[in-house]
Formats: sequence, C-alpha cells, structure tokens
Amino acid sequence: MLFNLARPLAEQHMLLFNLFRYLTFRSGAACITALVISLVFGPMLIRWLRSVQRQGQPIRPDGPERHLIEKKGTPTMGGVLILSALTVSTLLWADLRNGYVWAVLFLTLGYGAIGFVDDYIKLSKASFRGLSGRGKLVVQLALGLVAAYWISTLTKGALGTGLTVPVFKEVLIPLGFAFPVFGMLVMLGASNAVNLTDGLDGLAIVPTIIAAGVFALIAYLVGNRVFADYLQLNAVPGTGELCVFLSALVGAGLGFLWFNAPPAAVFMGDTGSLALGGALGAVAVAVKHEFVLAIVGGLFVVETVSVIIQVFWYKRTGRRVFLMAPLHHHFEKKGWSEPTIVIRFWIIAMILALVGLATLKIR
Repeated sequence: MLFNLARPLAEQHMLLFNLFRYLTFRSGAACITALVISLVFGPMLIRWLRSVQRQGQPIRPDGPERHLIEKKGTPTMGGVLILSALTVSTLLWADLRNGYVWAVLFLTLGYGAIGFVDDYIKLSKASFRGLSGRGKLVVQLALGLVAAYWISTLTKGALGTGLTVPVFKEVLIPLGFAFPVFGMLVMLGASNAVNLTDGLDGLAIVPTIIAAGVFALIAYLVGNRVFADYLQLNAVPGTGELCVFLSALVGAGLGFLWFNAPPAAVFMGDTGSLALGGALGAVAVAVKHEFVLAIVGGLFVVETVSVIIQVFWYKRTGRRVFLMAPLHHHFEKKGWSEPTIVIRFWIIAMILALVGLATLKIR
C-alpha cells in the first residue's frame, strides 16, 4: 500500500519517497514491521489466549510422558500472531497490484483458517482431535488447486505450466493441465510437513524462518532478469515482490520465536503450522523451485517420511521402526533433552538451506 501511495510522489523526484521503489528497502521494512507488531501485540494476545483457554492446548495422552506435565496449560493458536503480523506488514509494504502476492496470501490465510477451525474444535472439545482428516484434506486440496491455477495464469509462456529441475538449466518438463494439480500437492505436502514438525518449542518456526530467508533470495533473483540470466535461472517477472512477503514472514517468525522459545509461552497450533507450510509451498510453485523446497525444507521432509515409514511398517508387521514418530519424538524417547533436539535440528535445517542455495550456482 505504501509503495502504491508513494510511487506518484517518487516520480515527481521527491527523494524520500523514491526509497519505496527499492525492493530491498521495502523487504527490510516489512521484516522490521512484522517483528515490531509481533513483539508489541504478542503479550496481549497471549494473556487473552490464557484467559479463554483455561487448560491450554490439549496434550496427546500417547505422546512423550513429560509433555503431560511440562506443556500442560500452554495456550495455542499463536499462529494468529504470526499471520496478523505477516498480513499487515505485507499489505503495507508490497506492491498491491502484484498477482503473486495476492495468490500466496490467499493460500496462506486459507490454510490458516483451516488450522484455526481445527484448533478451535480441539479446544472446545478439550481433545487433541480436531477436524476430521478427510475434511481437512478436502479443503486443503481445493484451496491449493485454486492457488496453483492462479499462479500458473500469472506466469507467461511454457514456464507457467512447466516444471524446472535443479542443476539442469535446460530442463523444463511440460505438465500442461496437470501443473495446478502438481502445485496443489506441493502446497499440501509442505503444509502438512511443517504441521508434523511442530512438536517441540521452537522446532518448526526456526527452520521455517530459514526456508523463508532462502526463498526470499530466490524470489529476488528469479524476479530480476539480469540476475536470473547471470545465474542461468528461469526468470519469472513479478515474483521478486514475494521477497516482501517472505521478509515479513521472517520478521513475524522471529517475533513469535521470542514467545515460543523454551519453555514456550504459546504454541502456534495448526493455525500457524498449516499456514506457514502452505506459504512456503505456494512461493516455491510461484518461483519455479519446487524441488529446491524439498532440499531447503529437508527437515520437514524427514519428519514426514518418519511418520510414513512408522505407519507403513507397523501395519505390515505390528512393530515400530522408531520409538515414536515424528522423528523428534524418537529422540525424546531415547533420552535427549528438548533443547538438544531442537538446536541440532536447527543446525540440520541450516545445512540443508546451504545445499539448496548451492543449486542456484551449480548448473
């Protein structure tokens, strides 16, 4: 909004307003704005959540035993804080004429709404069971299909419905009408992967911040034809504006981490985890780096795969591969302390982010 208001003044050579024309300035401002909003309004929101959630987030009885004691009474739905800061900051600093921004914001808030309803049902029933898995999946698929199709119409030429492959610069797999379905699956998978990872204080939000930072750089590069041509990337004009959205996500995530650091004062809940994963998936589809998301977000992938392996093997043999799934619970059962698991998983997320960034140069 500020960009759209300041642009006419910048064209009149008013130097102060000329700053708003720079994507880097607006991205930095979006990050700071989201961070400030989170830090200012976070305590008020947490107090309100505590007042309406007397018993806090329902804890799974079949989870690690210590959770029933240490995490009992902690309020959930902290994702409301993340999404509020993210949305306000994005609307303030992004170019509101950009379709990519609206498509990604649509998917993010849509998935956030699903998570909010899920959290509300859990709290109202005082149960860890919320929306039915099938009902949640159907709505996620519908929203993802709309967002993926929307994004494909914004991208010109064969690239709009094509699938790029990391490292191989000349490879473009034409998916045609199947591309929205593929994009939908990317968004769905990313959303649920982050949701599965969100099991310990600070475990999901930091890898999300790292992935958002990586994709902010990718969006900036592929949205700029000069940089894209130099790095031999597929240029996607207009996606550079997603750098503002992702910077706002980083700021909102850092603000939330202030309250989610062990011991957490609030959990993000499905309101946050479903939305954040969906946001990363939507951005990856927009900038044509879907496979790179699987590398950068490799921690989320591993957590998800651990659940799939556990369920598959238990149904076939009646035995478990891991002491408990997702994987972070396995290490809890082995006796690792929560900070040890969380920090080591953060380190893994950072390493995977660097590997993902390396694909931009290896061609």
